[in-house]
Amino acid sequence: MEHNELTGIAVAVFDKNAALYQEKFMDVSLYHESFDRFCSLVPEKGARILDVACGPGNVTRYLMSQRPDFNMLGIDLSEKMLALAGENNPDAEFRLMDCKAIATLDEQFDGIMCGFFLPYLSKDEAIQFIHEASAMLKPHGVLYISTMEDDNRKSDWRTSSTGDRLFMNFHEADYLITALQDAKLKLISEERKTHPGSDGTLVIDLLLLAQRW
Repeated sequence: MEHNELTGIAVAVFDKNAALYQEKFMDVSLYHESFDRFCSLVPEKGARILDVACGPGNVTRYLMSQRPDFNMLGIDLSEKMLALAGENNPDAEFRLMDCKAIATLDEQFDGIMCGFFLPYLSKDEAIQFIHEASAMLKPHGVLYISTMEDDNRKSDWRTSSTGDRLFMNFHEADYLITALQDAKLKLISEERKTHPGSDGTLVIDLLLLAQRW
């Protein structure tokens, strides 16, 4: 299936279920420690931060609760998600755009937050994203990535609790970390969180934090 078709399916699902997604995922307490580490690595007051695939603004809200000085830009391709993000974060900026096209943003950032966008990218797209994100970071800028970790060959269609089907990509730490290093990013931390998925099987969340050198 072509990239545009997969993207269209994902956008339709997120538009349809935006309110349900907000209800389920606004609590990001499982990731507070890693988000706090991200904040500590961005010491500049008024730092410009990009939240990729921001959804209903759940991560943006937590970051701004810890760092009200952050100048946040959230991007997403779901209009319904962006509407919720604006309601949840009236002091942040949000734009409708394809997160696979971040290189079109003519701007440099002190930090880029990428929370669970990689499951919608193939292996090659994920590696390309890392290189593009690195090029958009200022010196010593910070990149945060979270994704579901497993053998990339297990990537396949998955049915959600709402009955909707999405193609989900699993990623492996080895090639993501190699991509970070190749993109002139120094790995600061590598962490994993394990929790039950919607089907009862264990899900491993991989959290990577890297800094531009």
